[in-house]
Order: sequence, then structure tokens, then C-alpha cells
Amino acid sequence: EQLVVGSSRRPAGSWEKDYDAFVLPLLEDKQPCYILYRLDTQNAQGYEWIFIAWSPDHSPVRQKMLYAATRATLKKEFGGGHIKDEVFGTVQDDVSLNGYKKYLVSQSSPAPLTAAEEELRQIKINEVQTDVGVDTKHQTLQGVAFPIAKEALQALEKLKNKKLNYVQLASIKYFNCFLIQIDMKNETIILANTLHTELKDLPKRIPKDAARYHFFLYKHAHEGDYLESIVFIYSMPGYTCSIRERMLYSSCKSPLLEIVERQLWMQIIRKIEIDNGDELTADFLYEEVHPKQHAHKQSFAKPKGPAGKRGIRRLIRGPAETETASD
Repeated sequence: EQLVVGSSRRPAGSWEKDYDAFVLPLLEDKQPCYILYRLDTQNAQGYEWIFIAWSPDHSPVRQKMLYAATRATLKKEFGGGHIKDEVFGTVQDDVSLNGYKKYLVSQSSPAPLTAAEEELRQIKINEVQTDVGVDTKHQTLQGVAFPIAKEALQALEKLKNKKLNYVQLASIKYFNCFLIQIDMKNETIILANTLHTELKDLPKRIPKDAARYHFFLYKHAHEGDYLESIVFIYSMPGYTCSIRERMLYSSCKSPLLEIVERQLWMQIIRKIEIDNGDELTADFLYEEVHPKQHAHKQSFAKPKGPAGKRGIRRLIRGPAETETASD
């Protein structure tokens, strides 16, 4: 999975004359793409360019996610100083020469943004605007809110209600750690396992070749009190995962936590991201849940001089000043 050059052409006329003839034939109805179009103007770094992000409405959700995720990387590699304008479009009118000129007008006026420009603004500031529900089935944000399988919700409820099930110690222990994974084929968050897990065994639950979400009931003592704290762990083993898997897990994380915290009312005491299970030592988890409070060093207080009058201030002159004064 990598970005490749699909087409390139040399200028034939002015940038305005070439624009539609060069850009519009590259647009496909169901395939997002990036287009870098060179202008005739230059800055200190060379020619200025238009960065066009084409993401048609009918393109697959996964394609939209991949292109949204690689936008910043491509701009950085190309050189942000060369890019004069950035245009986002879902229909040809958005990225045509006429659409680009409308974009320039909108940028210089306080008029309301078009739908395409608003979407671009949202992508830039990475805001999520969605109605996330347990049964959400469609892509509704820059990330994706996949529905959560019934078995996963039941496990979440059992973990959340640990105090209500306190008398059922075996049941609480059985569900004190469970792992959730994404069924990418069916676009569903499913329950992977609910194996009883002691703290020393937690690193063994972290796969080395796949991403996962973990909810762990961390039982420990702190300052003389016995505590049971739910910790969320998002494990992503670096670049051993495909781009698609990294993007799906990253995009689904926030909607999942929103459902867990706002709809299931689960109190998560700490959210942790790791790439290696070896990081999950007893000391590491304790310090994450109970970070050390660094005491502020008191500034040195300068002692006051002796009470009473100190007499008249004396003016001490240097040798050069003394000679000048004598003259």
C-alpha cells in the first residue's frame, strides 16, 4: 500500500488554459486521488502549486479513510511551502477551473462556506461531528463508527457493573480483562476473548502482529486503599500492520470510547496507547493510573537587611569618572 504517480503532463499553455483539460480527465467517479497542479507564479521556493484532494461521494469508505490519512504526509513530503492553495472536491464542479475561482472568492470573503469547503475545514482541524450509537452502521465522520456486536456489549456491561457483581467473585474475575477487535470484513467491532488475566499476564494478551482494544480491570492498592480501576489500552504494533488496519483502528477508537463512556456509563480511569506488550509492567501501569505529583521547588527568600536607617547612599565612581570630575 503506497502512493504512486498515476499521470503527469508538461504545460502546453498558461495554467488557466491547461487547467480543465489537464485536471478533469483524471477524476474517476469511485476513486479518490490527489492532484498537484502547477501555477505560473513563483515564490522564494520555486513554482507555486494547487493541491487538489478528490474524494467522490460514491467512493468506498476505506478509500476515503486512506486518502484522508495520507493527506498530511503527502503535503509534507512534497513541501508545504510550494502549495499555494488546497482544494477539496466531491463533484467535478468543486475542482474545475470555475470551482477553483469560486474557492478563491470564498477565501477572501466572509460568505458561508460551500459543503466541500466546510468538509475540507473539518478535515483540517480534525473535528468529529457525528451521532454515534451502539447500532451505528455507516461511516459518519473522519473516522468510522462501526456497530458493536452484542457479545462485546454484554462483556462491557459486566465489566462496568463490577461492584454490583461483587458477590459473584468468579464472574468478576472472569471478565476482569477482555479484548475487542474489528471485524474488517463485516465492519463490526466484535468480542475476541474474555480470558481471566492477572497483571503479570497482561503483556501476553497484546498481539505482536495486529491492533487491538483492551479494557482491563486494574485491581491494586493506593495509599492504603483497595481500588478497582478500568483502564483502556489501545495496542498498535507499529508498522507490522497494514495501513488499512492502522487507519480502521485509529478511526474507530474515539467512537467506541464515546459509546462506552456516554451510553454505557463506564468510568475509564486511564487511556493508554502502546505498541509493545512488554511496556505493561506493574510499575508502568501504576504510574499511569497514579502519576507522581512533582513538588514545586520554593524560591530562595532573600533575607531582609537590618532594621533602622541605613544612612545616605554613596556614589562610587570609577577612576575614569573621577578624573573627568576633577577637570
